[in-house]
Order: sequence, then structure tokens, then C-alpha cells
Amino acid sequence: MDIAAFLGRGRSGPDEGEAAPVAQFNLLRWFSLISLVIIGTVAFGIGTVSTRFLVSESLERDAMLSAQFIQTLALGEMRHHGLESMEMGDVLVPHHIGMLTHSMADAREQARSEFLDHLGHLPDSLLATIFSPDRTVVWSTNPDLVGQRFADDEALDEAFQSGGRVSAEYSEVEEGKEEQQFIHPPKMFFIENYIPLIDAQGKVTAMVEIYKEPVDLIDRVNRGYRMIWLATVIGGVLIYFGLYWIVRRASLLLAAQQNQLVANRTYVGLGEMSSAVAHSLRNPLASIRSSAELAQELEGPPARKCIDDIVTQVDRMSAWVRDLLLCLRPLQGDSEQVEPMEAVRATLGNFDQQLAKSKIEVECSDEAAPLVVSHQLLLAQVLNSVIANAIEAMPDGGQLIIRTRLDAGGRWLHLSIDDTGKGMSRQQEMMAFKSFYTTKQGGLGIGLIMVKQIMERFGGKASLTSRENEGTCVCLSFKVAD
Repeated sequence: MDIAAFLGRGRSGPDEGEAAPVAQFNLLRWFSLISLVIIGTVAFGIGTVSTRFLVSESLERDAMLSAQFIQTLALGEMRHHGLESMEMGDVLVPHHIGMLTHSMADAREQARSEFLDHLGHLPDSLLATIFSPDRTVVWSTNPDLVGQRFADDEALDEAFQSGGRVSAEYSEVEEGKEEQQFIHPPKMFFIENYIPLIDAQGKVTAMVEIYKEPVDLIDRVNRGYRMIWLATVIGGVLIYFGLYWIVRRASLLLAAQQNQLVANRTYVGLGEMSSAVAHSLRNPLASIRSSAELAQELEGPPARKCIDDIVTQVDRMSAWVRDLLLCLRPLQGDSEQVEPMEAVRATLGNFDQQLAKSKIEVECSDEAAPLVVSHQLLLAQVLNSVIANAIEAMPDGGQLIIRTRLDAGGRWLHLSIDDTGKGMSRQQEMMAFKSFYTTKQGGLGIGLIMVKQIMERFGGKASLTSRENEGTCVCLSFKVAD
């Protein structure tokens, strides 16, 4: 039979009753999802911050230019009409004006009229209002507001107290804002600017309030929105696909290397197995051939001895083939709760005659052990293999000590099987769990490999420590059942 084909069939997938294998981590899929979320979140955050910064900076710039324009316009009107000795507040608020000459009164009136005319025709203006220091409207593009007093306007109070420009942005008309009585309602968002007119002593003599719907600015902001979001989306897509391409190449390379590694290990395993089987079969085959040749020439008891020798060697090779097939066959059986010491006592019962014949004393713990995660039949196979090795290590007698110990957290049960046999060297101890390695004459070296595979199959562990001429300790660690 083709051994490579047999290995392929034996390991191709779980048999009926065998637990399904754990799904492998898909690097490319998880990277695609996680990187998409991260890059999308970062891109959305950058886009949001950038567009918000664009709007705030644009509105701040527009408000500053509007304030500079109003203040410069007021100063220009005062100089144009020869009113340098007066403040624009005195011109706009009549009760601030004392005794004036006729020419000064005409100049004041012309300056006021021209300033208000300019103010009333500001581009994109929804409403323009002038407040006196007592918060009374002295002029407005909405005549209904003239004469009204707004004593509870926090923004207006802040502008008068600070003497600086105060701005606000609105997306819709607020019902609580009584001064927002627009003749033409805004179509989109609008801004409010409080622009103080200050005298030489820094005192606010009048406050200009302007509501604007900056149509041109809105168009520019919308174009900025589109450019920012377009650049953000394109940049995010380029980064995502660039990283995806790199990770995909790396994933393919890792997969190829993993496949090559598996193939190399398979070839190495086949080589080791072939070498072990060939080495083990050479001597029995030679003995069978010699016995068969002698049986052809002899009669009576000598012939019977040769035939018995042939049968013995054939049985020996059959046992090797059986152990080899057992090692290569996929492990079957679902995990279940097992009482380990019961399994130990049952296994020891099978070795009663060998233990007595080899003069081996058994010391087995009588303490109750918690249930562990394993499989009844497979655990019996593990214990059979470990105890058989211990008996073979003590041909002249000795002690077999079996104990259990719970770890501090109570989640692991450690079952130790100690013998007082000949032990192993440091090199033999390191090679103990290697496939087809054995120190026994006529052995295949698969017993401890099966022990390790079965223990790991149910989440446990198997370890070994040994010292020459002192003995060996095999420790089986089980997960405690919930």
C-alpha cells in the first residue's frame, strides 16, 4: 500500500464522531474588515474636522471683514463731513448730541444718513440694527424694531461689556431671539455679528448688529466641502487598497511558505517512518528466512522450533503494523467527563500478572480526584502505554508511584506516574516525544507520540522528566471538568 496515499486519506478530514477542526485565522479577511473600519473612521474624522475648520475659519474671516468695513465706513463718513471732533455714536444716537451749530447739525445728519444708507445696502444682509448703550434699537432695516429695548440678550451684553466683536452662527431662526425679525427669511444658515463703535476713551457708544446670509461664502464652503470629502475618500481608498495589496502579497507568501513547510515536514516524517519500519523489519525478515531454510532441511522437533520462530517473528511484525496504523489513524471520540483514578485502577488491574512477575510494588493514591475532560477509551490507551513503558523500565523490580495534584487555581489536575527504573539520559529525555524514536529493542517509537496526541486532543498536556539510574516521571495534565 502507498504510505503517502494512506497518510493523505488518514489526515484529510475528521471521521464520523471526530470533533471538527478549529478554523484557521484568516489574516486577509480580518485585515480587510478591520483596516476598512479604521481607515473609514479616520477618514470620516479628518473630513469632519477639516470641513468644520473650513466653515469656522471662513465665517470668522467674513465676520472680521464685515467689522472692519463697518468701522472704516463710520470713520470715513465722520472725516468726510468734518466731524472729527465727534464720535459715530454721537451721530447715530441723537440724545448724545448737545448744542450744535446749524452747519454741524446738517453735517451730522448727512453723515448719519449716508452711513445708514451704506449699512442698509450691505451685500447678503438679512437685517441691520443699531443699539444705543441702554440696549434700545435706534435704527433698523426692519422699522418694527426701532424703539424696542432688548435687556436680556446675552450676546449683546457681552459685546457691550467686552467692547469687541461677537459672532454667532444659526441654522434656523430661533423663537427666543426677538430681534431676528427678518423681512426675507434665510434659505440656509446665517451669521450674526455684533460690531461695536468705540469713542476715544474705549467706551462703546453704539452697537451695530448685522445678520448676513453669505451666499457667495456658502457656495465657496460647499465647493470646499466637496473638495475635502473627495480628497478624503480618494486618499482613504488609495491607502486601503495599497495596504490590502501589501497584506495580500504577504498572506500569499505566508501560505506558500506554510504549504512548503508542511510538505517538508511530511517528507521528513515519511523518511523517518520508512527508516524506522525498514530497520525494524530487517532483522525479523532475516530470521524468518533463516528459519524457513532450516525448516526445509530438518524434520521433527528442530523443524517445529523453526516454524515457531517464524510465527513469532510474523506476530512481531503484525504488532508493529498494528501500532503503526493506530498511530496514523485520526483520533476519534468526543470529549467527556472521566474520573481519572478509576481509569488508573482499571488499567493497573490489566497488568496484575506482569507487575507480580516483575516484582514491582505499586503505590497508588486513594484520594478522590475531580472529573476531568478526556475520553474513557483513549485515556485507557494512554495509561496502558505509560504503565507498560514503566514496567519494561524495571525488569528487576522496583516501585511504581501514581499520584494526583490539583493546581492552585483548581483548573488543572496533574497525574504523575513515577517509576524507579533505569531512567534516560538528557538526550534521550529530549527525544522522548519525537516520532519513531525509541530506546527499546524491537520498538517503533510511537507510544509516547500517541500519548501526547491524545492528551492534546482534549486540551491536556503530557510531559516527561528522567534521570539515569533513578527513574522516570510522566506527568499527564488534564483540564478539570466544569
